[in-house]
Amino acid sequence: MATLEELRKHLDDIDRQLIELIADRQRTSGEIARVKRSTGHPTRDYGREREVIVGARALAESRGVPAHIAEDLMRMLIRSSLATQERSSVAARGHGSGRRALVIGGAGKLGGWFVDFLASQGFEVEVSDPAGAPAGTRDVGDYRQDSLQQDFIVVATPLGQTDAVLRELAMRRPGGVIFDVGSLKSPLRGGLMALKSHGCRVTSVHPMFGPDTELLSGRHVIFVDLGHEEALAKARELFAPTMVEQVVMSLDEHDRLIAYVLGLSHALNISFFTALAESGEAAPRLAKLSSTTFDAQLDVASRVAQESPQLYYEIQALNDYGAESLEALAKAVETLRRTVLSRDAATFAALMERGREYLEDRKSMTARRA
Repeated sequence: MATLEELRKHLDDIDRQLIELIADRQRTSGEIARVKRSTGHPTRDYGREREVIVGARALAESRGVPAHIAEDLMRMLIRSSLATQERSSVAARGHGSGRRALVIGGAGKLGGWFVDFLASQGFEVEVSDPAGAPAGTRDVGDYRQDSLQQDFIVVATPLGQTDAVLRELAMRRPGGVIFDVGSLKSPLRGGLMALKSHGCRVTSVHPMFGPDTELLSGRHVIFVDLGHEEALAKARELFAPTMVEQVVMSLDEHDRLIAYVLGLSHALNISFFTALAESGEAAPRLAKLSSTTFDAQLDVASRVAQESPQLYYEIQALNDYGAESLEALAKAVETLRRTVLSRDAATFAALMERGREYLEDRKSMTARRA
């Protein structure tokens, strides 16, 4: 019989081979990206992905391996391959060669994402940020002292500062395309309208993902149409090499929808962990309990709790439509409370059925997009 040390060494050898195979798969993905570009094929092929996953499940079952493990592994590898192919596409099809871009707030998390994104397209990226510029970019210092001759100016400052930056830019009338990346537009209305009234090439962008995002497939970027067709088209062109889904809407429509997409979801999770934290003597015992639903909700709430309180407060308080989603949440909780206390099983079932129908419709829409 093999000793424990021999078995562990065998596992180490298997792990090394797995990593080498993954590296080989990544290199092959890069070659596939090159062939796809040269032949005009789209980066993502859902039919091919299904074939790979179904095949992996069948092979796993034939070898006594749980099919869901094989599927999870293949989905992870597919996402990694897609990220590799998407980066290759952005670099090959980017339109930044010979052009300059200024990121105001480029040392921040989202600002840093745009610095890398623009650099990958060949832009000469310049940064204005009190914290300095990331490596590989030119630090222009205070943007108010810069000539502002860049082809693009991206405003990625904290939400509470962005309106003032936009107003200052409006007074300078730079010739390049200007857009902010704020998660709300209500508090930026004055600055955006000032840029528009001064004849600037302005639009507004909202990336619906975090700065740690590597693969844009399945993600959304919202473009707010402020009436300048060229600026809108140029901003959208930046994301054309990616697999992101582009959505164009008006400023008011954006903030009303964001009141639910961000405001409602944040408020729900803040209410959830607040209720747990204030549950009295149950609080320490709850920390030791587990269930599928509780753990899933706790995982989301934990991520929300780690976010910036200032940013999340601004998303709640500075949205012109913020009260609408909070009222909807309060009404829904009160309806549920009243239904349970009155032991109204029929109404409770109706609430569940209505939610099921809504979520099934949304699931169908998502599947059609894919």
